[in-house]
Amino acid sequence: MSYVDKSLIPNETVTFRTRLHPIIFAWPIVFALLALALLVYGAHAAAGFVFLIACILGLMKYLVFISSEFAVTNKRVIIKVGVFRRRTLEMLLSKVEAIAVTQGIMGRIFGCGSIVVTGTGGTHEPFANISAPLEFRRAVQAASSV
Repeated sequence: MSYVDKSLIPNETVTFRTRLHPIIFAWPIVFALLALALLVYGAHAAAGFVFLIACILGLMKYLVFISSEFAVTNKRVIIKVGVFRRRTLEMLLSKVEAIAVTQGIMGRIFGCGSIVVTGTGGTHEPFANISAPLEFRRAVQAASSV
């Protein structure tokens, strides 16, 4: 059972869910391709070392990927990221002032971006590399207007 599902209160339903975008695996893939290129050119020791780095980075990113959740319910915004050092945000919709979305060109092409959840009192909570950030903001706005 996910963190979001465990955190639901009575009469609360999830209206939108998203995760981190697979773009977070870009660097491990780059290192794996570099290891393959080194292997083709005969640098076996260097290829093995670079491949080990790719595997370690890939495992770290995978743990972050599977442990991160972003959800909008009919009452709250619930966000959890991290495995060993967990960071959570549970904010009532009435306390959300704004959801800022930042997307570069690559983010617009691949459908990922960063969000900053701004709450009453001036709290700013940034979260990077989430899938469908514009849809997340739209879901918060739709849930808030009900």
